[in-house]
Amino acid sequence: MSDKILLAHGSGGKLAHDLVERSFLQAFSNPLLAKLDDSATFDFSGRLAFTTDSYVVNPIFFPGGDIGKLAVCGTVNDLAMAGAVPLYLSLSFIIEEGLSQEDLMRIVSSVKEAAEEAEVQVVTGDTKVVNRGTADKLFINTAGVGMIPTGVDISGSKAKPGDKVILSGPIGDHGIAVLSQREGLSFSTKLQSDCAPLNKLVAEIIKVSSQIHCLRDPTRGGLATTLNELAKQSKVGIKIEEEKIPLREEVQAACEMLGFEPLYVANEGKLVAIVAPEDVQAVLKAMRQNTYGKDAAIIGEVRQEHPSRVVMKTRLGASRIIDMLVGDLLPRIC
Repeated sequence: MSDKILLAHGSGGKLAHDLVERSFLQAFSNPLLAKLDDSATFDFSGRLAFTTDSYVVNPIFFPGGDIGKLAVCGTVNDLAMAGAVPLYLSLSFIIEEGLSQEDLMRIVSSVKEAAEEAEVQVVTGDTKVVNRGTADKLFINTAGVGMIPTGVDISGSKAKPGDKVILSGPIGDHGIAVLSQREGLSFSTKLQSDCAPLNKLVAEIIKVSSQIHCLRDPTRGGLATTLNELAKQSKVGIKIEEEKIPLREEVQAACEMLGFEPLYVANEGKLVAIVAPEDVQAVLKAMRQNTYGKDAAIIGEVRQEHPSRVVMKTRLGASRIIDMLVGDLLPRIC
């Protein structure tokens, strides 16, 4: 057996079946997947959340994670931002001919660990192999299904004037960690991606408040783009304070060196919560009790003024309009 992925591994024949059984079925074993039907079937009663995403990050291994962990966490987090409890994932691998079996198994193991932490099951999937040079090692496509608890109604269109804006922790870790690996940059401290499943953090804050109006994870486009999306969806203004935004010194230094604005750098383990003022302290306390929210901070509030705009009070006391990202600051970051 070759230690590299061959085109024959995507043929649907013996090598393909061997790869699926050895690499995927063993790692993600569960009754729904074990049937090996073309579709997983399951019973539901209630409101569902459904999402899909694709992952093309370069490089496929980076400090703090890899494309497999990223695929699980990204999909789980999209479901969680709707207030859903993630339950089932699909996972499709598009593999470039020549990828080492060892690298594939490292990624499969990472998927397994992330899925176990998030308590979701991979219940269906697919594998395709493409010619050498027509992909870039590995792309992953996912879909996710989750159940929305009774009484939970969270949407980007529900922010109200007076609401407070909470950020769950420091921004920019993922983007700078991936870039440092890609470009061979080094820092005095080991900077890692913040890639993490946030569904349990979300469940904990929902327990303490029924007044969480919006949730969003600031991935591509960073915090600035996410806040602009929420402002436009809700037709409100959002005012934030620069000095209250958590930011690691090494991320700040890297951004200054590279000419980046940290507000636009991608994150994969942070969330923005827009919460009614009467519940903000309870939500903040619950968030800080979770590993993934221990550095949470209130960074601003929702206003009636400047609808669909985000304004930031700078450290110097001036006001600055923060627009959406234009262009692609860091391509292939997720």
